[in-house]
Amino acid sequence: MDDATMLAELLPTAERLVDRHLGMAKEWFPHDLVEWRVPPTEAMVGTQQPLPDGVASALFVNVLTEDNLPYYFASLDGLFGRDGAWGYWTRRWTAEEGRHSIVLRDYLIMSGHIDPVTLERARMAQVTGGVSPQPTSIADAFAYLALQELATRIAHHNTGKALPDGEGYGVMKRVAADENLHYLFYRDLVSAALEIDPSGMVEAIKRQVIGFEMPGTGITGFAEHSKAIARAGIYDLRVHHDSILRPVVLGHWDIAGREGLTPAAEKARTRLVQFITRLGRASTRATSGGRPEPMVEVSSR
Repeated sequence: MDDATMLAELLPTAERLVDRHLGMAKEWFPHDLVEWRVPPTEAMVGTQQPLPDGVASALFVNVLTEDNLPYYFASLDGLFGRDGAWGYWTRRWTAEEGRHSIVLRDYLIMSGHIDPVTLERARMAQVTGGVSPQPTSIADAFAYLALQELATRIAHHNTGKALPDGEGYGVMKRVAADENLHYLFYRDLVSAALEIDPSGMVEAIKRQVIGFEMPGTGITGFAEHSKAIARAGIYDLRVHHDSILRPVVLGHWDIAGREGLTPAAEKARTRLVQFITRLGRASTRATSGGRPEPMVEVSSR
C-alpha cells in the first residue's frame, strides 16, 4: 500500500487517537517541577552528591536527544503532511517534546549534575550534525516511532529511579508519562495498519526491529555513553528484548499469528521471529555473565 492510500485509510483512526490523546494528556509546567535557585557556578559542578554510574550519561543523552527535535519534526512533517489530524498530531507532539527539553535542561542546570558548558557544546555539535532516523515510508515510520517512543519512556523512567533526588525523579516520571502516551498513539496506529496492509506492515516492522537505533546515535561519544547506560541497567539489549520486542512485536501486534501474508512478508516474519529469539538468547547470556550489552550492538545481531 502506498503512503497516500495508507494515510487516507487510517485518517479516521488518527482522528480517534488524537482525541484519545488529548483526553488523557495532562497540562503541566516545567517551572513547577524544578525549584528555581541560584545555579551552581562552573567550579561547583560535580561537587554535589555523585550520580550513580551511568546515570549522568543517561541524562546527557536524554536531553541532547530532545534537543534534536527540529529534525524529528521535519521528518514527520514531510511524511504526514500539514493537514487534518496528521498535521495536528505532528505539531502537538512537537510542542510536548519541546517541553521535555526545557524541563530536562532546567533540572540539569539547577542540579549541577552536568557541566553546562560541556552540555551546550554537545548540543551545538548534535544539532549542527543533524543526524536523525529517516524512515522511508509511512509504514516504516509507524513501526519505528512505536518502538522508539516506548524505548524512550523506559529509559526516562529507569533514569528517574536511579537518581538520588526526588526532584529528578519527578521530572523523569513526568516526561516518561508523556512518552507513554506517544507510544500508545503509534502502537495503535501500527495495529490498525496491520489490519489494512498486513504484508507491508510486517515487512516494515522487520526492517525497523533489525535496524533499530536509539535516536541519540548522532551524539558525540554515544557508544561510550550507551555502555555506561547499559552497565547501570537503565537500557540495554535485555531491556529492549524483554520490554519491547516480546510484549509489543510478538505480543500486542501478534506478528507470529498474522495470516494471509505475501511470500515476501512470510519470509520477513520468519527472519523477524528468528532475530528476536537470537537477541533474547544473547541478552540472557550477557546479563548472566555480568556483561550487559548496550543498544549500539542491536544492528549487528
